[in-house]
Amino acid sequence: MTDYPLLSRLDLNLLVALDALLTERSVTRAAEQLRLSQPALSASLSRLRIHFGDPILARRGNTYELTPLALRLADHTTTALEAARRVFESQATWDPAESVREFSIFGSDYGFTTIGRVASELAAERAPGVHFRFMLHNPTVVEDAANRLRSVDGMVIPHGFLTELPYVDLWQDDWVAIVAESNESVGDSLSREELSSLPWVMNYQSRSAFTSAERQVQQLGIEPNVEVVVESFLAIPHFIAGTRRVGIIHSALVPIAMRAAGVRVVGLPFAPTPITNALWWHPVHSHDPEHSWMRSLFEEAGRVVAEGKHI
Repeated sequence: MTDYPLLSRLDLNLLVALDALLTERSVTRAAEQLRLSQPALSASLSRLRIHFGDPILARRGNTYELTPLALRLADHTTTALEAARRVFESQATWDPAESVREFSIFGSDYGFTTIGRVASELAAERAPGVHFRFMLHNPTVVEDAANRLRSVDGMVIPHGFLTELPYVDLWQDDWVAIVAESNESVGDSLSREELSSLPWVMNYQSRSAFTSAERQVQQLGIEPNVEVVVESFLAIPHFIAGTRRVGIIHSALVPIAMRAAGVRVVGLPFAPTPITNALWWHPVHSHDPEHSWMRSLFEEAGRVVAEGKHI
């Protein structure tokens, strides 16, 4: 049961002050961020210390460090502040053309370069005050998606990583292999022997972060000779150009890869399983009319990407 008497005694401004103090780890810098006087923020810190029974900031020489409790509060504070902001920004009626809302989306550089770019362009035409914040996900974010998506608007990621969250399918993509244009030892297609012997550039490659194509290679009994692991799809062609290396990227990135680096597409000795990219969100956003508008925008952008018109 919600403790309403406790909540009624809390000052939302203290949450703002706490977030700034946890971020800056300095009363002076936090006061500058909030455009407050240092004595005013020091007074807020005193109230926070009384409330939590903890110093929050502990002096270590000439600097301050977060206490163990403050470290635990950091993620919760950001989530709570974002949730409060969304509550008070909600409107009975919403006109996209008049909105100044920021939508925050987790994803990969692949997702941002394809559907993210198209969605932002569509929004610029119809809602010039709306803007996006695209943030790179990582294994930690993906594993904690059910919690992280409470304070952001969505995550663009293929099926296979998230479950039990609402989503909308965006577009399907294929995998292709690339080698350097200068690599004359490889013909128009790769053999299984070449996949085993050539050095690889792989993306992520961990228990919780992998691509379906790379996993499929291993499931076929091919043990890649991994020479480079890079947590970026757009960087893969640059690590292949001018080398003997091989890598696998999404077909939607091929035009970008060929413009950015000296690579070419070659055939694979197996048929890679296509991926279905989707936009995922937390159920708390499902009935938000602004969020619904954003989701429809991404659906439209997905159709543009599927038709190859984003290139």
